[in-house]
Amino acid sequence: MVLSCCQAKNEKLKQDLKSEQKWLEEQQELLTAATDRTAELQNEISRLSEAGVVQEMKKKIQKVKAYQESLLDTLGDFLAEHFPLPQQQGNANKKKKNFSPPSTVDLISLHEILELLMNKMFETPHEPYVTIDESFWPPYIEMLLRHGIALRHPENCYKIRLEAFHQ
Repeated sequence: MVLSCCQAKNEKLKQDLKSEQKWLEEQQELLTAATDRTAELQNEISRLSEAGVVQEMKKKIQKVKAYQESLLDTLGDFLAEHFPLPQQQGNANKKKKNFSPPSTVDLISLHEILELLMNKMFETPHEPYVTIDESFWPPYIEMLLRHGIALRHPENCYKIRLEAFHQ
């Protein structure tokens, strides 16, 4: 009787051990699944936050580009209105001596001169000088030099560069 009682307890303990081991395996599987899901969510959060930052930066860049474009348009309008290209004028105004450019030379506008100087400064900062030729109207060049917007090359008077205001 003691033997059968011990065997019954032993069988019950074996069943309990098996059920506990099964429960432990299930809990370990749940823990592994939860850990994997947590890692996935953290990766997704970091990716979304990086994507959010990237999207935010793209929006800011677009705003800056739009603002730059509006500034350049405004500058172009101002220059076209206040600094037009010289036109050949007949004998309409004889009191003032008007510049009549040679018909073979196409003069470039002040806007184009400034654009050339700015592009040269940013494209090749080590050599920002632009060579002046006959297409540059001399009064525009003189105005830029007198007002400190442009500087002459120290050795070659036929080269100018934009003053580096950003430095």
